[in-house]
Amino acid sequence: MTNSILKIDYPHSIQLLEQMASESIEKGPFTYVNSGSGAESTLRANVSAFEDWHIVPRVLNDVSKRDASTQILGTTFPSSFAIAPVGVQSIFHPDGELASARAAAHHDVPFIASTLSSYSLEEVAANLGNTPRWFQLYWSKDVELALSMVKRAEEAGYSAIVITVDTALLGNRERDLTNGYSPLKLGKGSANYLHDPVFLSRLGSNPSSDDPDVIGKIVDVIFNPSLTWDDLRTIKNHTNLPVLLKGVLHEEDARKALHYGVDGVIVSNHGGRQLDGCISSLEALPSIAEVIQGKVPILLDSGIRRGSDVIKAKALGANAVLLGRPFVYGLAVGGEQGVRHVLKDFIHDIDVSLALTGFSSMIQVDQSIIRKKN
Repeated sequence: MTNSILKIDYPHSIQLLEQMASESIEKGPFTYVNSGSGAESTLRANVSAFEDWHIVPRVLNDVSKRDASTQILGTTFPSSFAIAPVGVQSIFHPDGELASARAAAHHDVPFIASTLSSYSLEEVAANLGNTPRWFQLYWSKDVELALSMVKRAEEAGYSAIVITVDTALLGNRERDLTNGYSPLKLGKGSANYLHDPVFLSRLGSNPSSDDPDVIGKIVDVIFNPSLTWDDLRTIKNHTNLPVLLKGVLHEEDARKALHYGVDGVIVSNHGGRQLDGCISSLEALPSIAEVIQGKVPILLDSGIRRGSDVIKAKALGANAVLLGRPFVYGLAVGGEQGVRHVLKDFIHDIDVSLALTGFSSMIQVDQSIIRKKN
């Protein structure tokens, strides 16, 4: 971090924070979080989709006391959002996920830990205190390994499993390819593997995160293009924790999720980092909400930047949202304190947006206060 950056207070603008992040870390790590796949049309659409909807506020309601919270699967989301699962956070700051976890705990924001964390799920949990935590799982080709991680998550106090289902293969991320940058191939997301007894049993002695053989083994097993709906029965039979699917965009997949007993869906296109040219998460939300009909919770991921986005997502059928890139920019700029700043700003923005919409509770927000731009 440069001296000029150190002299600047954390900005309240996401755009300025993004700029500061680009000046605070190397090009490879910044591009990794900032970019999308292909021509990045979906990356842009995730944000611009919120501009297609307008809030129509109500007036003369008592909003002197406000409650922006929601309950999801026994977890309280005090401001109707959680930290999205973002891997390899040590490329943005040495403390990585530990800094983000401590910031989440400071503000009591639920935290979703990634399979590809730079620190183990147990280490992340130890920095969360009593803050609710879920575990995001890349369902490995090695089923025994996947189930081992689920068991470890249970033992570490995680209260739900989030299975990412939009990564049959890694997206064509052109800017990363141009930079020749892959944190996974640098061993930056190996902690959960190197702490797993099943994974270790597959290796020789004394593996390390920068061992090419270890990295190769992780890269070989992490994604599972043969995964099908029937595989969900395996995990449902091996855990009592709620299971959510992250990466649902089509209403027929939402219908299948209900059929297979999924406990929640996360409408997400992986932040525009997988299939470029696909539908934005917000655009997909209403059709999925129409299918789900409140039977299981719906969360929205991708494109969330400000408090009014949370209001719009709630009005279109989401129970809560996930915050991704903004907190990572805060991490890059200032570690734990940078993430704290982003979360504090976001919580305040949600509170102000709720009040100015004319409601005292997030429960009151519905389709009646939103209009699509002509």
